Amino acid sequence: MHRLHGLYGVTDSQLQPDDRILIETVEQALMGGMKVLQYRDKSLDSGKRLRQAGALKVLCHQYQAMLIINDDIELALDVEADGVHLGQQDESLAYARERLGDYAIIGISCENSLEKAKTAVEQGANYIAFGKFFPSRTKPDAKNAELSILSEARQMFDLPIIAIGGITMENASDVITAGADMVAVVNNLFAAQNIRERSQNFMTLFNDNSPELNKRRKAV
Repeated sequence: MHRLHGLYGVTDSQLQPDDRILIETVEQALMGGMKVLQYRDKSLDSGKRLRQAGALKVLCHQYQAMLIINDDIELALDVEADGVHLGQQDESLAYARERLGDYAIIGISCENSLEKAKTAVEQGANYIAFGKFFPSRTKPDAKNAELSILSEARQMFDLPIIAIGGITMENASDVITAGADMVAVVNNLFAAQNIRERSQNFMTLFNDNSPELNKRRKAV
């Protein structure tokens, strides 16, 4: 799971309303160094979702990045995505593993709960996600999480930790210092004037000699 490190972009059908804009904006983020893309589309247009996810899989792999599908195990299977991200109300992790196989990356939203994280880890999750940490345009009603949950999870679990929810260039260093291996970003990435540069800027926060990672090492 060494590749689960850095910027984790999440698509948004409002910001990326058609195939052309979706592909162009994602490619800009990939050129900037984004390591993982989550395709998130809540529409009922299964043809569009299949077409877009298939195109994104090809694009991500051109840049040695991973494609994760939000919530939809069958779509992940159909396009041979690298994995799936599941919320607390979605299909079970066991079912996802059965459908997608041992090599699939399965991530679980644990909201603001170490107990949910413990369950996910015991069931074989490949990464756990916490949030929201800051006010979020994408999910304004999501439960609030404290930064301390990242530090506690870092001590308890030996697998990648993702922070999500209102993350920007201004506050990303806070969650990285607290223990996040990846930052999941929607608006602050895909609504940026220069997406490639914004992606690069996020990735610099994860450089081995970055102040954020050095602070974390001193705290251990």
